[in-house]
Amino acid sequence: MPSNALLPRLALALLVGVSAPAVALAQDQAPATDAAPAAEAVPVDPSTVVATVDGVEITEGDIALAAGDPALPLPGMNAEQRRETLVNYLVNLELAARAAEEAGIGESEGFAQRLAYQRDKLLLESLLEDTIEAAVTEEAARALYEETIADIEPEQEVRARHILVPTQEEAQAAAARIAEGEAFEEVAAELSQDPGSARAGGDLGFFTRDRMVAPFAEAAFALEPGEVSEPVQSQFGWHVIKAEERRERPVPTFEEMREQIDTYLARRAQQELLLSLREGAAIERTDAPAEGEAPAPAQQ
Repeated sequence: MPSNALLPRLALALLVGVSAPAVALAQDQAPATDAAPAAEAVPVDPSTVVATVDGVEITEGDIALAAGDPALPLPGMNAEQRRETLVNYLVNLELAARAAEEAGIGESEGFAQRLAYQRDKLLLESLLEDTIEAAVTEEAARALYEETIADIEPEQEVRARHILVPTQEEAQAAAARIAEGEAFEEVAAELSQDPGSARAGGDLGFFTRDRMVAPFAEAAFALEPGEVSEPVQSQFGWHVIKAEERRERPVPTFEEMREQIDTYLARRAQQELLLSLREGAAIERTDAPAEGEAPAPAQQ
């Protein structure tokens, strides 16, 4: 017997999967990967009727609602298959809902409780959507961006190359070859045991002081562009370092930060809404243990 948690998913899978035989055959034969290029989207009137079930209308608006249901299993389908599946799902849904009503399921106490929960959940989701829409605006995003970058202190970055070897003697030999005129990049590609940078001639790109271990960072930031360090030891081995460039770390642009800003604004707005609602409500927990009483153990 399936668990109560699994039943809704099984029911959805059945409603989606059962359709007229001809339609089922067409869906089996039409590969999702061979779909024709999608035509340019045309605005659709949500009141347009696409099917009727014993006189009950199914509209484009109903299809849009079903398409937005994250619980519906619709993987690996092209647009035509997806639409056909959604229409058949809505037909099955109407027939099954009517059968449930005739069986009196809608009059049960358990159903009323579940219906009230789902209604409250939908109301909450709609309220949060409206709250986010009002909070996440161009003006709010730009204001937060300006506030954020005002607190960013300029930070120095160095672009450097390095050669990593196990012993001081090997590091000294590598430094000697560079001093005699060999290209740092070629020696790094030949000798360095840092696989991440050796293939790029030891290039580590730009980094701030706090991105590297202390001995390495101190040596790298003490160099001027073009200078090569003496062998430097860290917990990873011995390094020979060449500074390539120095710069102040650029401040991220508004466009680069926009997604993070919008996410922050949305979460902040939701949190402020829920906190304000709780502050204005008389909330009493009747399941809290009495003073000095241990909480009841969790059910296994």
